[in-house]
Amino acid sequence: MAATKRALIIVDIQNDYFPGGKWTLKGMDAAAENAARVLQTARSAGDLVVHVRHEFPTAEAPFFAPGSAGAQIHPDVKAQPGEAIVVKHQINAFRDTNLKEILDDAGVEELIVCGAMSHMCIDAVTRAANDFGYKVMLIHDACATRDLEFNGQTIPAAQVHAAYMSALGFAYAALHTTDEYLTKAKQTAVAKV
Repeated sequence: MAATKRALIIVDIQNDYFPGGKWTLKGMDAAAENAARVLQTARSAGDLVVHVRHEFPTAEAPFFAPGSAGAQIHPDVKAQPGEAIVVKHQINAFRDTNLKEILDDAGVEELIVCGAMSHMCIDAVTRAANDFGYKVMLIHDACATRDLEFNGQTIPAAQVHAAYMSALGFAYAALHTTDEYLTKAKQTAVAKV
């Protein structure tokens, strides 16, 4: 159980999203570096840490195939013994998993969210968490996405990310950069002393 009623959820920071993987995202290296900094701070604060890992149910998957190296959590944010790993087969990390049970058993009220992809799994978990009544902080520069296409038009990853972050920040989560989160965490730690 966490020392606080806060949990960090790291979503799908997995090898296939990195350069050389089967589904490369723009800015994934930078997002993972920021997520690692958030993870280190959350561990130091005694927050519950939950790693979410997506795995498609069949080997014919375009990425995150079962048992593949690409489906494994990236070394930058590797789980430590005792940290929960939730394996999901859906976009929403709460759907058909024990994520909510883990959070509720620990008495969690606040979530810190980061990971990938901004326009899919981050969007889904953030909205669902808010709907379940959790207070959500989204670390937007510890998230990544990719270019999308709509109606014959390519939407650059930076614009996809910005659109989703602005929507989530409007009603579902407080948005912070990694540096803002680290400053806030440091101030909280000092206030507890």
